[in-house]
Amino acid sequence: MKLVMLSRNAELYSHRRLREAAEARGHTMDIINPLRCYMNIASRRPEIYYNGQMLPRFDAVIPRIGASVTFYGLAVLRQFEMQGVWPLNESVAIGRSRDKLRALQLLARDGIGLPVTAFAFDPKEAGEVIRLAGGAPVVIKLLEGTQGIGVVLADTERSAVSVIEAFRTADVNILVQEFIKEAGASDLRAFVIGGKVVAAMERSGAEGEFRSNLHRGGSAKRARITPEERSTAIRAAKAMGLNVCGVDMLRSNHGPVVMEVNSSPGLEGIEAATGLDIAGKIVEFLERNAEDGQTRTKGKG
Repeated sequence: MKLVMLSRNAELYSHRRLREAAEARGHTMDIINPLRCYMNIASRRPEIYYNGQMLPRFDAVIPRIGASVTFYGLAVLRQFEMQGVWPLNESVAIGRSRDKLRALQLLARDGIGLPVTAFAFDPKEAGEVIRLAGGAPVVIKLLEGTQGIGVVLADTERSAVSVIEAFRTADVNILVQEFIKEAGASDLRAFVIGGKVVAAMERSGAEGEFRSNLHRGGSAKRARITPEERSTAIRAAKAMGLNVCGVDMLRSNHGPVVMEVNSSPGLEGIEAATGLDIAGKIVEFLERNAEDGQTRTKGKG
């Protein structure tokens, strides 16, 4: 197959591994920066140009679009979909997962376990929002944050009100969630490919850090997950419409709760923790499923 990856950094571990796995199976893969693409929108035959040349037809596209360039990256991905190129994850599904509020609403609609979450526009409602989330301590999250950035633990109601008012006065959208104390600064990431959990790891935060992100000094080890946790991860991926994703969950007293569904999960942590060839499994999924013109939304979303 002739594959293309949308990425701003071809040298990231995940992207190098995907290219190596594809080439080891006899495929070719071009890695292109979506921000350097431009498109002929009005053409009856959708065209994409890169570095002054029209791109050839590919068999499948692997979107690895950074959160900071979601808008333009998804526009480029939609153009590939309009050409009939099969995407590993579709633009509509990625858009759902990147909108944290919409993602939580979709997960809640499908009855998937979530931490108690509150959202309001008016900073004057801070006290009521905190009450809805179960009272302090609460976790306050920027809707646009990634890798643990923009996540604050407010221990008291006074500090929570101050943080909420500061963010909302600056016109920054936030979520307020209950703090799952029993999780103990650890979470689970279940790696889902094609509706199956192929690997899972437990991440633990650095000393004195309540966030477990590996980018913030956390550590990871292979995890054995329960049937309920496995089912939750699969249902969360399905709710987003994602073929490949990382589902982040906390172990609460009332069962697993989903924190986030990541449409471009990193491979380094999960491969190191489990010893599994996750990149190879992704390419195998592509081989089994990539069909010309079989994008469900065809760029319409």
